[in-house]
Amino acid sequence: MPFCVNCGTQLGDEVKFCGSCGTPVGGSTAVATPVVESLDYTIQGDNLQVARVRLKPSQEVYAEAGKMVYKTANVDWDTRMSGATLGEKLLGALRRTITGESLFLTYFRANGAGEVGFAGSYPGRIQAFDLASGQSIMAQRDAFLFAQPSVQFNIAWVKKLGAGFFGGEGFILEKLTGPGTVFIHAGGDFVEFTLAAGETLHIDAGNIVAFDETVNYDIQFIGGIKTALFGGEGLFLATITGPGRVIVQSMTINKLRRELAPSKPSSDEHNPLSALGSIFESED
Repeated sequence: MPFCVNCGTQLGDEVKFCGSCGTPVGGSTAVATPVVESLDYTIQGDNLQVARVRLKPSQEVYAEAGKMVYKTANVDWDTRMSGATLGEKLLGALRRTITGESLFLTYFRANGAGEVGFAGSYPGRIQAFDLASGQSIMAQRDAFLFAQPSVQFNIAWVKKLGAGFFGGEGFILEKLTGPGTVFIHAGGDFVEFTLAAGETLHIDAGNIVAFDETVNYDIQFIGGIKTALFGGEGLFLATITGPGRVIVQSMTINKLRRELAPSKPSSDEHNPLSALGSIFESED
């Protein structure tokens, strides 16, 4: 699969121009191995972090709609669907709709040296991943913040029914594939684990932020019935088995909603007693 030599975007076999930057494709203008220029960035703040990206002339990034905080005047922006062909654009829009993201992405391109800043929509942290060509990470839905154009955004289906039905993220995760740098955002603080082959970690499913593609993800019944009913941790926990890196968040947006409105159980509250109580609730 060829890549654009100007911006590093992956190209279709029949395209004549790069859909991201317009560079002609053909002959010596496309190569099999992309050369991706590194990003100059800093992440500032504590639990309300901002990623400050200093763009070089003609350098570009794309972001989830509504995540920009500021930009210098010489940074142009353009909202469009991703993909080089109409079919790729429609498929990309469908994938993003499934994962809960907006239909469009916003591209930022510098005319001369410029700067643009991005932040999440609620208190949390930003994590950057420098991905090699073909390297992928799996992230929770709504985690994507921004990335270089060479990073491919896709969805990944959870292969096991248990993980799909009882996992905090359902059947769908975001899959981000290099080459290039990608940034994700999630709630609270982050705890990072590097698991050896066969090493296992039990995690509240909603607290998983991201993990390497080499990590095995499943949902298992953990503990006895009494613990499930009265322990407050629910019937099921995510089972993460190495090798690979795993990032866990200390706060989920659903737990934050539950604490702000304790009378309304959130979607990640697994206590069966709350479900029984809702049967007898009445708004009359």
